[in-house]
Amino acid sequence: MSTEEHIRRILKVFKYIEENLASGLSLEKLASVGAYSPFHFHRIFRYITKEPLAQYISRMRIERSAFYLASKKEKSIKEIYLDFGFSSNTAFSKAFKKHYGISPSEFRRKTPEKYRNILLKNSKNGQHNLVFEEYICTVNELKNWSEMNLKIEIRELPEMNLACAMSIGVANVEKAYGTLINWAIQQKIFPKENTKMISVYHDSFKTTLPDKVRIHAGILLEKPITTDGEIFSETLASGRYIVGNAEVTLHDFEKVWTSLFLWMNENGYTFRRTFPFEIYHNNYKEHPEGKMQVDFCIPIA
Repeated sequence: MSTEEHIRRILKVFKYIEENLASGLSLEKLASVGAYSPFHFHRIFRYITKEPLAQYISRMRIERSAFYLASKKEKSIKEIYLDFGFSSNTAFSKAFKKHYGISPSEFRRKTPEKYRNILLKNSKNGQHNLVFEEYICTVNELKNWSEMNLKIEIRELPEMNLACAMSIGVANVEKAYGTLINWAIQQKIFPKENTKMISVYHDSFKTTLPDKVRIHAGILLEKPITTDGEIFSETLASGRYIVGNAEVTLHDFEKVWTSLFLWMNENGYTFRRTFPFEIYHNNYKEHPEGKMQVDFCIPIA
């Protein structure tokens, strides 16, 4: 799929949001408007706008209502908050005050001409064009970066047996690996030449907060194990995967995943309902630039 096609589709979503702020605007509905899967859409949307979909919609509702409060003096506050999807004056006032620091009525009363002009400049067309221009830059930059830093291919991967420790939240992954490595040393299976560490994502960042996401910190085994306690076994099924190989810093991981899901959507592949994972080929602490050689793996049908 061309960049122009992505622009056309995402622009259609932005326009739909603007025209339907009073409705539910679910992830599934907006993904279908842009002809994306919900999984792809959420990741791409967040990468582009730098905020979650629900937060973006809430902000649009509040900012558009502020514009109406300042420029549509003939409309009552109730008419305005109903026009933008708020169920009650209480809900509207609470959200508005959190965003602007004052109540809607005080905002309307105190809005000076100078600020009213600022709101007019950032009205529907201005905001629409700003987001449009940022989207073009973001997609092009992401594609250019992935072409230079990411090798993408379809691979048939074998079944893999792991010993794992669970991390609840991204911040606890290193601790989970510490627990796993201590166990592996006791079992005399670490360190060994060509040992592979694998992180398996059991929750999606589209629905789970980063501090709640379950990540299994794993070590690849020659054969399955039987164990209990903090260390448990896991088997990754054989099958087809999109594999993106890159030498990157931890800071680049989100960029890699977004590039891969964009590539998957462009090339017409369908996500298989199992878990994506990362295979590490080196220890970033031993790399002079703190980089990791990683295979980012997305299961596909």
